[in-house]
Amino acid sequence: MNKLGLHAFVWTANWTPEDAAMAIRSTAELGYDLIEASTMDLKAFDVPATLRELERNKLGITMSFGLTADMDISSGDKERTKRGEAHLLDAMSLARDVGATHVCGILYSAFQKYATPVTEDGIRGSIDVVRRVAEKAQASGITLGMEVVNRYESNVLNTARQAIAYVKKVEMPNVKLHLDCYHMNIEEADSAEAIREAGDLLGYFHTGDSHRGYLGSGSVDFPSIFRALESINYQGPITFESFSSAVVGQPLEGILGIWRNLWEDSRDLAAHAKAFTDVQMKSAREALGRQRR
Repeated sequence: MNKLGLHAFVWTANWTPEDAAMAIRSTAELGYDLIEASTMDLKAFDVPATLRELERNKLGITMSFGLTADMDISSGDKERTKRGEAHLLDAMSLARDVGATHVCGILYSAFQKYATPVTEDGIRGSIDVVRRVAEKAQASGITLGMEVVNRYESNVLNTARQAIAYVKKVEMPNVKLHLDCYHMNIEEADSAEAIREAGDLLGYFHTGDSHRGYLGSGSVDFPSIFRALESINYQGPITFESFSSAVVGQPLEGILGIWRNLWEDSRDLAAHAKAFTDVQMKSAREALGRQRR
């Protein structure tokens, strides 16, 4: 049974004890199973306060982030790679302490637009670091999700096929693909086929429409996507991610190019996403069930 999650950026860009309490409580009230918290700033986390709120609201947690340019483990630069590895290892410690089951995102390169392609040395260096980080994560039962993102956010993993090759080279059972509807809509010729090709290497999944607004109001073909997830018997988390400049602000607003807000009411957006996802999952099960009979 898939656990349904909500990205904390739907509620707040910060993780002060007060912001965390509001985001966790609001997510639980809408019937979600987990909240995905950004760990762009590891020091912002108050671990005891976060744990209290998670327990109080009986909510699970996952984490996601992207490395900065000065921590780029795909750069081939020894100092940047060293800083990136240290940051990833610190993130694993934080994830362990708050009971996170997954750490996902752009963990393999910087979260930025690149002007040149990644080198083979850069790929090898990235894989070596991720393998070592995965060893620490494995000891705490944490799955790492290599998020496949569009060409404007990384030059390393833009398609599921690239990520499959990368994950196979890492050769760690807790390193999986993290696919995202928004990014697949840009880069994949067939998002459903990308999901089927990922198969049991898929470990985390983001829903989000083509414009990052309300699910079903853009151009993403959700029925085919959910049928593909059902066809591979995907059992991992399905987390809704959406951004508004009214919530996230800079620098994320600039990095993602959020120049127009498609929503203002966080609760209405999140409630709609939960209901929409429930319907899509049920429809996919019914459709695949009929085919199998």
